[in-house]
Formats: sequence, C-alpha cells, structure tokens
Amino acid sequence: MNTYDRFDVLFDSGKGVYVWSRDGRVFLDFSSGIAVNALGHCHPALVRTIKRQAEKLWHCSNLYWTQPQIELAELLSKNSIGGRVFFVNSGAEAIETAIKLARKYGRLKSEDKYKILSAFNSFHGRTMGALTATGQIKYQEKFKPLLEGFEYFELNSVESLKAKFSKQVCGVILEPVQGEGGIFLANKEFLKTLRKLCDEHGALLIFDEVQCGMGRTGKLFAYQHFDVEPDVLIVAKGLGGGFPIGAVVAKSRADVFEPGDHGSTFGGNPLACAVATTVMKQLLNDGFLMRVTRMGQFLERSLMNLQKEFPSKIEQVRGIGLMWGIQLKKEISANNFARACLENGLLLAPAGKNTIRLLPPLIVQKKHIKQAVEILRQTLQKVGEKV
Repeated sequence: MNTYDRFDVLFDSGKGVYVWSRDGRVFLDFSSGIAVNALGHCHPALVRTIKRQAEKLWHCSNLYWTQPQIELAELLSKNSIGGRVFFVNSGAEAIETAIKLARKYGRLKSEDKYKILSAFNSFHGRTMGALTATGQIKYQEKFKPLLEGFEYFELNSVESLKAKFSKQVCGVILEPVQGEGGIFLANKEFLKTLRKLCDEHGALLIFDEVQCGMGRTGKLFAYQHFDVEPDVLIVAKGLGGGFPIGAVVAKSRADVFEPGDHGSTFGGNPLACAVATTVMKQLLNDGFLMRVTRMGQFLERSLMNLQKEFPSKIEQVRGIGLMWGIQLKKEISANNFARACLENGLLLAPAGKNTIRLLPPLIVQKKHIKQAVEILRQTLQKVGEKV
C-alpha cells in the first residue's frame, strides 16, 4: 500500500554499518532501520543464533514453555526494573499491552480510575491505542474518534503535568528521550516530580524505551541516566537487532494480568527470543556500553563543530549516546536533506519537518563517524533554501 514516501533505492545486502543496493552502490547506515539494527547488519553472533535456533524450534504457541523465552525474560528482568515480562512482536503492541495493564490496574482501585497521560510531541505507535497516546495531531486527525480517556502535557513542564493529574489517572506513558518527535530529552527533576505524582495519585509510570532503550543512550536503558525507575518498561526495536520482537517488563504492583486478559500468537516465539537473548548478551559484555558512550561523545563533538561551521543552516544539535538530532533551519526540509545525504551515500532518518536523526549501529567506529560527518558537511555546503 501507499503508506511510505520511500526513498529511491533498492537494498540488497548489508554488513556491519554498511548496506549495498542492487545496482552496486554502498551506503553508510546511520539510521539502523530507525534504531533497530543495534549490532549492525548481519552480525556474526546473530547469524549463528538464527541458524542454530531455526534448526530446533520456531514456534509452539504460548500454551507451553520454551527455554529461549525463559532465558530472555530473566535477562530483561534482572537487568532492568525486575518483575515479569510479556513478549510481543513490535513496539506498538507493547504500548497496547501497557495501556491495558494501566487500565486494569486502575479498575482494580476504582471504576473511575481510567485516564492515561502522555506528552505532547511524543510518538508511541500506529495502532489505535498507541496512536491515541501519541501527542501529535498530525498523526491522529484522519483516524478520529480516538480512544477516550487520554490527556496530554508538555514535556519538562511541571506546571502542565500537575494540571493534568487527578485520582482518575491510572497511568502515564513517557519517552525519556523523544525519538520521532526530534530527539528531546526529559530532564531529571521533571522525571522525579512525575515519579512522585504517580505515587501520590496511585498511577503507573510507564517508560516507552522502544527507540531510546537497548544501549542506544550509552546505558542499557535510558531511565538509568535519571535515577527514576518506572513501574512498566517498554522495549522493542533494538531488542531483536533486526528480528521483530518487543517486550513489556512490569514490577509486581503493575503485574495485574490474569489468564485470559491478554495474549499474543507470535509474541515470545523461540526464534525471536533466541536472537534477542544474543543481542542482550552482546550489550552486556564488559566495555560495550562504555564504548557506546565514548563514540557518542565523539559524535557529539563532531556535530557541535559542524553547527559552528554552518550556523546559518543548523538551528540546534541535541541528543545523548548514539541518538542525535540535527535541527535544521526552518526553510530546510529534513526529508529533502535526508534524500540529498542518501545520494551522497549516507542513510539518515527524518523527524518532523526540520530535524534529522542520527542513529548509527552501536558498533560504529570513529572512522565511520568521520565519514558520516564529512558527508553531512558536503551536503550542507550545497543545500539551498529549496531543500
């Protein structure tokens, strides 16, 4: 269907931080499938895992136990907020799961406790519940009426947040780092206030780390930068390193589902869980996340220097770890700029009208960052007001 304004390239293969088109062109991938290919393309450990598990068991339904599912659930629980894990196939499905968790949690306390809060400029997915939680009218307008009981606040505005809180609120969904919205970070004091308000009003705090989780920020999960723990943690994208899988981790207070409340046919299948387990183990290797932090700092310095070089074309640079946004001047289209970079051999992900996201694989090296920044420089030199 005509759902994507696709770039004019047909990809055929990939290795590490590079992909090749059918006509033989090579591209440096700084989009990572929009923060999905955490270990790059065709990582040897992932290829071995897929081959090994594909010869054993692909699917058997959630009526039974499988070892890959148990192992992955333990890894996620022990290395995050604790509690239990529900597996799905995507970030949007994980958001839907969290919405149902919050609604049931509220209903167990009061028939009138059903409201869910989320931030303006957020992005939580395309399904109806996730779309309603997404605080951007441009995504919602064509699909109204949306779900009832959702309200929105301004990120990092304590006043806006407090104005929306009441005993009717059963949950708050928040990206610690807004991704599609343009790489905007929540601040620590705001998150601490949010945590306090959730506790005072008996609401679940739900962190959407679909894009900013799985090592992307230099820590395994973004919330670990802020000393604030959610009750529910949502992960997907990088969890499978390119293989579809998502997960919801819930602390004991949020673990309210009973048999029959929720389910997933393919969620937690042995093949997906085996791959995700390998991804987790790679990220947890000694020194891996420290290296992500170092590469992120090098990328930050490089982009800041680029902003100094092109002050008339770059409005702002912001981000953390290996998750960065370049906000271009308002007359420069992010989509057109990304197309120009593609022609020069660099893949980027637009975010809104004027922001370009840089989301390289977590295995990126300095030489790759230098190469990407040089392509950005060349593109900025040529970019005009029509771009």
